[in-house]
Amino acid sequence: MENLINLTIDNRPVSVPKGTTVLDAAASVGIDIPALCHLNLKGTCVRNAPASCRICVVEVQGRRNLAPSCATQVMEGMVVKTNSARVIRARKTVAELILSDHPNDCLTCPKCGDCELQALVTRFNIREMPFQGEQSTRKKEHTVSITRNMDKCILCRRCESVCNNVQTVGVLGAVRRGFDTTIAPTFDRMFKDTDCTYCGQCVAVCPTGALTERDNTDRLLDDLCDPDKVVIAQPAPAVRVALGEEFGYAPGTIVTGKLATSLRRLGFDYVFDTDFGADLTIMEEGSEILARLKAFLGGDKSVKLPIMTSCCPAWVNFYEHNYPDLLDYPSTAKSPAQMFGAIAKTYWAQKMGIPREKLVVVSVMPCLAKKFECEREEFKVDGNPDVDYSISTRELARLIKRSNIDFRSLEDTDFDKPLGESSGAAAIFGATGGVMEAALRTVYEVYTGITLPRLEFTEVRGLDGIKEATVDLAGFPLKVCVAHTLGNARYLMDKLRAGELDYHVVEVMACPAGCIDGGGQPYHHGDVEVIKARAKAIYAEDAGKPIRKSHENPDIQKLYQEFLGEPLGERSHHLLHTRYFDKSVK
Repeated sequence: MENLINLTIDNRPVSVPKGTTVLDAAASVGIDIPALCHLNLKGTCVRNAPASCRICVVEVQGRRNLAPSCATQVMEGMVVKTNSARVIRARKTVAELILSDHPNDCLTCPKCGDCELQALVTRFNIREMPFQGEQSTRKKEHTVSITRNMDKCILCRRCESVCNNVQTVGVLGAVRRGFDTTIAPTFDRMFKDTDCTYCGQCVAVCPTGALTERDNTDRLLDDLCDPDKVVIAQPAPAVRVALGEEFGYAPGTIVTGKLATSLRRLGFDYVFDTDFGADLTIMEEGSEILARLKAFLGGDKSVKLPIMTSCCPAWVNFYEHNYPDLLDYPSTAKSPAQMFGAIAKTYWAQKMGIPREKLVVVSVMPCLAKKFECEREEFKVDGNPDVDYSISTRELARLIKRSNIDFRSLEDTDFDKPLGESSGAAAIFGATGGVMEAALRTVYEVYTGITLPRLEFTEVRGLDGIKEATVDLAGFPLKVCVAHTLGNARYLMDKLRAGELDYHVVEVMACPAGCIDGGGQPYHHGDVEVIKARAKAIYAEDAGKPIRKSHENPDIQKLYQEFLGEPLGERSHHLLHTRYFDKSVK
């Protein structure tokens, strides 16, 4: 039986497991203690500097000083007050001190309306600035994916925690001391000079406007207004299960039809679907899996196994920076978004008689690394990118509101054809394990020639950091593994480097829970129930599709018949595959 600790919080009896913090104990009975530095990520408390902000202080009977509830464990018989006059005054004073070194430009801040510090100012009824003094002047940087304005940093160190403890990228840390302290890469370098993967998880957890995405909405508006350009949208699968949150829908509400309609209302000439690219990815990546397995079973000792998925650009950045000696293991297949762009600017453009340079392909992504991916030179033809640029789910929501579109009243419409047809297998790309499950549906049937007895590979679903399964391929035990977060990816890659990784296929997604919790998704402030709801919706989208296997998508079949020839063929290799580079920081 679990060892429970009994205590009293605000005159309410509480029983929680030993080791629980006062903050979590209070939350278990619906008492909300404000906090800034505390970060709860997928049910795991992640802190690099416990109790650094002191916003969450409480009064503990018998203790002289106020206690930070995020770092104070419960004790038997403990009596806690979270709302005494002393506590309320202390929290307000702490917030006022934080504000004394914070820019007073909320109206033009990109986080305005979704800033946790701003929300606390309202909650604490702060209406004047009692503390005046010198304000810190820190570094600003605009990368293609992330904007840093460290004048807005409150030193909560959440970004440092997620970068070091969850992603293990290790780019961010405290630099200098005292009043001049800032959170930055080592030696106060720029992001572009580090191992940053642009996963955007630092942006996702930042409570203020210190870290935000690089906004491309003004660029998009210019393109939409240009009569000489044909502008194409391709939204990712994870967008349609999260966008509704920005318009008051419950987490996990599927808004696919309204998403397509809103993009047309914005002025896009054609609204296609990245899911088409996901089905195409399975055709190429699945064929690559089968080719390596065939070579392996034929006795080829040089074949590189496990083959690793390559859909996630932050993951690609990660292994290029950290494992340049293992670049032969990942699949050479491009990501679904880049495959879509390559087909849109060749096959579709030729059918429509539209010059490549007149086309503008815009991806709508849950991911900030996609912005960086669009700029990679290997995805350009004579300087013209296959995907011109990317906007996040949040950017799309802001643009819809800015354009005076009543999202909730929009009718549902379908994506345009032929690049809008997709299968249920493509829909689940947005969740951790989804790429693996989609690949298995096709690999199994192509390898065995047998129709799957069941489509759902539930073994690779769920939020466990590393999942593994064995699939019977007509007597051959195919060992697969799924990992999400770069910390788990590092664990696997270290084992691979040591020769200890016994799998045939590995899926990696950089963000916790996969694309549904990407760095460009609506902020959820650590609420794991939001992520679970999005994942449930992803699988509901799959279940509702008439076609649920990538190789059965008729428009994919037609694409190969009319243009590509066959998976891994000469034209497919040229358009849909890529190579990787040693990007280790010396």
